[in-house]
Amino acid sequence: MEVAIANLLDKRGVRAALVGVDSVIHLASAEAHGREAGLQGVDIQGTALLAAAASQAKVKRLIFVSHLGAELSSAFPVLRAKAMAEQSIQRSSVPATVLRSSLAYGPGDRFTSAIAMLLSISPLVFPLPGNGTTALQPIWVEDLATCILWALEEPRMVGQTYEIGGPEFLTVEQLTRLIKRVAGSRRWVVHTSPATVRALAWMLQRVLPRPPLTTFALDYLATSRMASLDALPRLFGLKPALLEHKLGYLKGRNWGWELLRRQLGVKR
Repeated sequence: MEVAIANLLDKRGVRAALVGVDSVIHLASAEAHGREAGLQGVDIQGTALLAAAASQAKVKRLIFVSHLGAELSSAFPVLRAKAMAEQSIQRSSVPATVLRSSLAYGPGDRFTSAIAMLLSISPLVFPLPGNGTTALQPIWVEDLATCILWALEEPRMVGQTYEIGGPEFLTVEQLTRLIKRVAGSRRWVVHTSPATVRALAWMLQRVLPRPPLTTFALDYLATSRMASLDALPRLFGLKPALLEHKLGYLKGRNWGWELLRRQLGVKR
């Protein structure tokens, strides 16, 4: 297997990396860093450059994993950036499919693992933003990977945009309490002003190189975003996994140490 490393804004590097490539799966994003400037470079300009380079390289298939709720008129920076990235791909000549996915979870994710880390460092109580009733539809990472591979091989999906998610709707509070139980945390979950939690996220972004909570993550939790519950069985013939059945990777770990390890870039 050959590996090519290139900055998404490096035209020559991206073009060189695509030589002889038939398929591209575009997952790159700057949203984990919680800084809007990164979105402009990586998510918007980087995607436009990649789409143009893929067209020039005669790439046969491109899959772009976007977010549910991606709209140019969205009030949230990440969702606007994803919508602009979608436009760049759709305007190019490369045969592409857009998968608007719900939040994906799995070992090493920035969703369930981040909540487990925050629970571990919270002093006695865990601040839940607002009333915790925002509904989410988490999708198991292996189910998402199956959808990507299926889309790569299915000609009828070229030029289409699909919205996909897991098999259940869960509120932010239900998710937090489930993760708390599996991770073995004893913190009390307390409803907190969204402004207070956003201030905490703002501080973490400026103190930690890889913050477990960002303002972008809070944006995503501000509004319910859901796909049809039958999307995966109907589109891909796939029975999606239930969240509770896949959280074993959260058990028996020191999540405070995991947070520190991430900040230091120490591999397990």
